[in-house]
Amino acid sequence: MEIERKYLIDEKNLPADLESCRSVLIEQGYLCRKPVVRIRRQDDDYILTYKSGGLMAREEYNLPLSREGYEHLRPKADGNIISKKRYLIPITDTALKVELDVFDAPFAPLMIAEVEFPDVETANAFTPLDWFQEDVTNNPE
Repeated sequence: MEIERKYLIDEKNLPADLESCRSVLIEQGYLCRKPVVRIRRQDDDYILTYKSGGLMAREEYNLPLSREGYEHLRPKADGNIISKKRYLIPITDTALKVELDVFDAPFAPLMIAEVEFPDVETANAFTPLDWFQEDVTNNPE
């Protein structure tokens, strides 16, 4: 089960120490939107993901994919291939972390922060960080 909340981020409000945080480069494409079937290259790892319907809480299954499998499926992606840099930012005094996605063209300057939670209660009780903007968790776009 994946339980996460999502927030839009304005580049003027980014954490000052962002470049000191661990980051990964991600390229992904969607083979299907309902249910979500996605392929992803994350640095040198390749993953096939299935996500059930739902917004804040939904089933998620990640399966390893070979580079060859990824390259075979990539041209079959529906729409744009998404490229982004993901920063992994620990939230002080918690076990939680922010995954900040900074999108490349054609989606730049879009930035979305995601926080994953162990349960729905913790997600509902979460107070967004000062630099978070609009909560878009329940926006399917």
